[in-house]
Amino acid sequence: MLARLARLLAGSTLILGLGCGGPQQVPPECPPTATERVEKKGAKTPGSATVADAEAFLKQVEPELLELWVARERASWVKSTFITHDTELIAAKADEAVMEAVARRAAEATRFDGLKLPAELRRKLDLLKVSLSLPAPRDPKKRAELARIANGMESVYGRGKVCTKYSEKCLTLDEVSEILAKSRNEPELLAVWEGWHKIAVPMRGDYARYVELANEGARGLGFKNLGEIWKGRYDMSGDAFEAEVDRLWEQVRPLYQDLHCFARSRLQAKYGKKKVKDGAPIPAHLLGNMWAQEWSNLMDLFAPGKDAAAVNFEGALKEKGVDPVGMVKYGEGFFTSLGLTKLPKSFWERSMFKRPMDREVVCHASAWDIDFEADLRIKMCIKVNEEDFTTIHHELGHNYYQYYYRHQPALFRDSANDGFHEALGDVIALSVTPSYLTKVGLLKKEGAPGLTPLMNRALEKVAFLPFGLVVDKWRWDVFAGKTRPSDYNRAWWELRRKYQGVAPQKARGEELFDPGAKYHVPANVPYTRYFLAAILQFQFHRAFCKLTGHKGPLHTCSIYQNKEVGKRIQAMMELGQSRPWSEALKAATGEEKMDASAILAYFEPLHTWLRKENRGKTCGW
Repeated sequence: MLARLARLLAGSTLILGLGCGGPQQVPPECPPTATERVEKKGAKTPGSATVADAEAFLKQVEPELLELWVARERASWVKSTFITHDTELIAAKADEAVMEAVARRAAEATRFDGLKLPAELRRKLDLLKVSLSLPAPRDPKKRAELARIANGMESVYGRGKVCTKYSEKCLTLDEVSEILAKSRNEPELLAVWEGWHKIAVPMRGDYARYVELANEGARGLGFKNLGEIWKGRYDMSGDAFEAEVDRLWEQVRPLYQDLHCFARSRLQAKYGKKKVKDGAPIPAHLLGNMWAQEWSNLMDLFAPGKDAAAVNFEGALKEKGVDPVGMVKYGEGFFTSLGLTKLPKSFWERSMFKRPMDREVVCHASAWDIDFEADLRIKMCIKVNEEDFTTIHHELGHNYYQYYYRHQPALFRDSANDGFHEALGDVIALSVTPSYLTKVGLLKKEGAPGLTPLMNRALEKVAFLPFGLVVDKWRWDVFAGKTRPSDYNRAWWELRRKYQGVAPQKARGEELFDPGAKYHVPANVPYTRYFLAAILQFQFHRAFCKLTGHKGPLHTCSIYQNKEVGKRIQAMMELGQSRPWSEALKAATGEEKMDASAILAYFEPLHTWLRKENRGKTCGW
């Protein structure tokens, strides 16, 4: 689930941080943003620069940065699809070049602080000054060190293997993920779970140093720490953003708690109350996913009542002879049914759809726009199953977004905020319904009756919500110095207990580095975007389904083949990040505020059933 992954690996995705008044001057009642603090620190009198100077400056900067971004994309693609010592060094050099150029140009841009400029110019300058997700120190040696660490940690993750007594060979992440998904042998599940978490141990020292260097770079740009940059991307202050995220979580928390209570009772029935205790967190290795971030692999245990005979979707794919490329073809067909263009020929020639047998690669699914024009690609080790079928639809959402904002100036070639990039792919995935699968010939009829499809989606979407918060809440505290390196693991598991209600089977010591076992931590990818996407996608879905005239439960709606919805999506995509995210949200939905009531409406039939099932049970943790 990544938007513009390669740029993020190098820590340079473009971001928003324009204050609550948008691109114009911030009203007096608005708190100062990180951008404004930078401007105030380096402010000069406007008499030393003119509008024409600003225009000339940006005419130089945008093509310069675009050339560097493309060079880094290419280096990062090779590094991710062919991990060697040399490709790591090449990618690190490309990262370093971007870090240096952006930092230098951002400093030069302060000469235009206080100068009254047209809205588009002001927006570009503001974006430039807050454009580094991984800002490097000014010292060239430290900058090179940070680039090497960032690339090295991601490669350690990509090379990770798990060796246990349950297998004759050491296993990759996708292989151990298959065991977690399908095995119900508790000792084997624990062995592969613990085995994968060991791969992060070598990163621990590097991660602490990465935090030191990144924070030094952030302070050089006028921010307190790296977390302040990440939280300053959403047209509001960092404190206001944290409050907004907490507000959305409080809206959805009761739904998650009821799903957790039900899941724990079903796991107790399978593994016994000695392993899964009443009123306690669920053991993390029992939820069918390495990070317990989605539970859909346990549908055989969690299916509602007599609905257990769910559709054998994987069997249907294999019966029709669908291979990994065929999976992607189905995804493309969804987008073209909305009136959007076909993917370019180069996409099919240059993407990585399968794990190569002759080299190490990063299999984590991601969408790329190598040249910021039309060199779109997918990097994914596709398995022919329901999860990857949905993931393909999601990843292509990124590619289509990238394609449709390609006409924007370079500094605007991104989504309205990073949650939008993820939400677009996810809203398409929400329409992978039994009715859609029937229309494309993958099912003979509309699928399982009752609550089964809704439960399956809840195990993916609702189960994810607290994990979507935990990853960055942990990092925000690490960046701010509230969590010291000596407490990395303790703080990680405290947050997971608090929000997810999951815990390790036994205590995890500080010699370990369990956060590093999640890809986005060593790869420097901000994660709150996924929580926001989980909210926004349902908001999009509700608005789009209303546009189609859909009648009936919201979860049965698919926007497949609706060209009016396609026009609405295209209009939003074409804006890129040229306007504040609230305007992009309005273009798509007619609403200007993020609202979790749509996800509650979507799952209301299931939530009603869960409340009844949980009567008399010990809920909470």
